[in-house]
Amino acid sequence: MITQKFMGANQLVDRLREQLRTQKTPPADIEGAVRSILQARGHMDTQGKLTAKGQERNAMTAKERALDRAATRTGKSPNAFKYNASTNRATLRTK
Repeated sequence: MITQKFMGANQLVDRLREQLRTQKTPPADIEGAVRSILQARGHMDTQGKLTAKGQERNAMTAKERALDRAATRTGKSPNAFKYNASTNRATLRTK
């Protein structure tokens, strides 16, 4: 997966840009799409600067964001999940 090089902290925008670029049919205006997505999530303001929420997400790695998404969705602890880097998904651990 090409986006594997953008797995670390402080790469939120770069990772999203690369994910859009490598889609089967990427948007014509990738930069505009990145801004629109991040603004819709509340991670970027209209001037293109990361909000406090965006800075918090940007400080996380891809793994931390995936674990946080899963924990928020289910109400369980992030420790209850395991992360798969190739799919960028967190799944519930089995005992």
